[in-house]
Amino acid sequence: MSMRTLLLAGCLVACLAVSSVAEELSADAIVAKANLASYYAGKDGTAKVRMELSDGRTREFAILRRNADAGLDQRFYVYFTAPADVRKMAYLVHKKPGGNDDRWLFLPALNLVKRIAPGDKRTSFVGSDFLYEDVSGRSLAEDTHELVETTDSQYVIKNTPKAPATVEFASYTVWIDKVSFLPRKAEYFDKRGTLYRRVAATKVETVDGHPTVMESTVEDLIAGSKTVNRFTKVAYDIGLKDRLFTERFLRRPPREVTR
Repeated sequence: MSMRTLLLAGCLVACLAVSSVAEELSADAIVAKANLASYYAGKDGTAKVRMELSDGRTREFAILRRNADAGLDQRFYVYFTAPADVRKMAYLVHKKPGGNDDRWLFLPALNLVKRIAPGDKRTSFVGSDFLYEDVSGRSLAEDTHELVETTDSQYVIKNTPKAPATVEFASYTVWIDKVSFLPRKAEYFDKRGTLYRRVAATKVETVDGHPTVMESTVEDLIAGSKTVNRFTKVAYDIGLKDRLFTERFLRRPPREVTR
C-alpha cells in the first residue's frame, strides 16, 4: 500500500471519528429527550391505573394530562375510584419547568383542598412507594446530568441534585433506551452512597404510535416494600380541555375520569 493510500485511509478514519463524536448526544440532550418521551407524548393523554402495594392493598385511579399549547408547562389530574378509603380523592398539578409546580390534593373525608408545598413532593403518594414527584416528573433544571456509559441499547446518566439539602438522595442513575428514549430503570443512592430505591419500567408497548410504559415498579430496598402500577385504557390526543385542570374539579370530578 502506498503512502498516499495510507494517508487517505487515515484521513477517512479521522473524519468518521469526528462525525461520530459530532452526532453523539450530550447528557443534557439525552435527558431532555427522555423527559419528552416520558411525559409529553401527544398533545394530551389519559389512562386507568391499578396500583398494587406489597402489603396487599390496592389503589385504582384515572390520570388526565394536557400539555400547554406552547412551551413545557403541563397539567395533571388524578382521580381515585377505589378502594373506599381513597375514593373521590383527587390530585392536581400545574407543572412549571424552571419554577415551583403548583400541587393540590383534595381529601374528601375532610372536604379539604390541601396545597402541597414544594418540599412535600418527595413524600409518599397515597401510602405507596411512589412519590408525588414520580407522577408528573422532576424538573430537569434541579439536577446536573452526566453521561457515564453508553451501551448498545441504552444511555446511562448520573444525575446529581444542585440543592442536595432539599432532597433525600445524593444522586440517581437512569438507564435510557436509545431508540424510544424511555427511561427503563432508575437507581437512587443516599448520602452514604448506598443504593436504597429502584424504579423500573417493566412493560412497554406502543400505543397510538407512542412507546408507552404499561407497567412500572418502585422498590424501597431498605424497607423491603414494592409498589406496582399497571396501566390500561391508555389514549393520546383526545382533546382534553384546559378547564378540566382547575381547583373546581377537585371536588367534582369531570366525566373524563369517571366513564
